[in-house]
Amino acid sequence: MRYVTFVLIPPDGGIHPSDRRLAEDADVTRTALHNINRLDDGTAVTLYQLDGTEAHVEEVLADCPEVLAHNVSQTGDSVHAYIHFETNTTVAGLLAVPQSHEIILDTPIEYTSRGGLRMTVVGEEATIRETIASVPDDVGLKLEETGEYEPSARRLFARLTTRQQQTLRAAIDAGYYEVPRRATHADIAEELDRTGGTVGEHLRKIEAAVLTAIVP
Repeated sequence: MRYVTFVLIPPDGGIHPSDRRLAEDADVTRTALHNINRLDDGTAVTLYQLDGTEAHVEEVLADCPEVLAHNVSQTGDSVHAYIHFETNTTVAGLLAVPQSHEIILDTPIEYTSRGGLRMTVVGEEATIRETIASVPDDVGLKLEETGEYEPSARRLFARLTTRQQQTLRAAIDAGYYEVPRRATHADIAEELDRTGGTVGEHLRKIEAAVLTAIVP
């Protein structure tokens, strides 16, 4: 089974109006979409993972006329928001893609630092090519990688907060986990414009999350 990972670049910074409202808010960072489904009445539901406060996300969503219903909860360092919303042509077009092709969308879908949607589809190679070709014209697309599908690592990485993901990528790039170690907390902190103490705290939380997840 093959996979292809690509980044979708939605028009105007979001796939629907409430998504754009979250993108434009300086106190909210979109981390991931854990699921998104279209209902029989043409509306859709999705589950966001966000960085921010529960109260502020609640305030933002309450002010979105396109949101029919929502529920916000704090889970550890992240906020999860269930949203029932009116679809538009972009969302309808994207949701029609996996329904029309024999592929599996591997969730969660990650948000990039620039607001793109990094997603992975799984299936036969020819079917994946057809799927990518059917992405709506108003949505940009950038291919990132392809290979044999191994789901566990992707799901584990998506459970980290945005800052934890950034810290882990920077630590790996700097050689922090190589033997012998080629970087310190201070080196990583300089790259990310953070303090060494903050980097150390993020790495400890990352290591705790990873080890807890892999131990049977």
